[in-house]
Amino acid sequence: MVLAASGISKTYRQGIWPFRRRNHVLDGASVSLHRGEVVGLVGENGSGKSTLMQILVGALSADAGAVDLRGSLGYCPQRPVVFERLTCDEHFELFGVAYGMTREERVAAQVRLYEELDFTRYADERADRLSGGTLAKLNLALALLPDPSVLLLDEPYAGFDWDTYLRFWDLVGRRRASGRAVLVISHFIADEDRFDRIIELRDGKATQK
Repeated sequence: MVLAASGISKTYRQGIWPFRRRNHVLDGASVSLHRGEVVGLVGENGSGKSTLMQILVGALSADAGAVDLRGSLGYCPQRPVVFERLTCDEHFELFGVAYGMTREERVAAQVRLYEELDFTRYADERADRLSGGTLAKLNLALALLPDPSVLLLDEPYAGFDWDTYLRFWDLVGRRRASGRAVLVISHFIADEDRFDRIIELRDGKATQK
């Protein structure tokens, strides 16, 4: 097992005193990932998918429960985290330094990702001039850059055209074959046969479909 989250609970307080109430978003949710496994996490809007994802990556603390990560982690958030004035190449260089990669490692991964996601021609384009689909490619590529053992993807193919969607699943398939683990969060999963398991988040709990 490369990632295990057990008994995750998270409550938000809403409203103003004395009418404040508690909103139990997660109530003992548990999720696990094994090597070479692609898992889908599905749930309606507001079911707590993104909250759980943020807890898994350490961006948000849980009220209860524990997360055990064994290996390196890559995270592709639903909303791209980019710098508007930097080009795609400059993003790769910046993130490569943050990941502690050598220049040779970063360049090799960068070239491969440009080709796999088909956006080499935008290498010198600033982020604020990219289309939504190309920005989504950059967002995904930055998460993949260090070849993490665990990859967490929050609505990763929103904005992808059909060709990019197929490229995405080819890329995920290669990661599965190499023993990497992938968790895909979405409000709706169409191609269920592409997943090893699908987990549904409902009423704050995670259950296997």
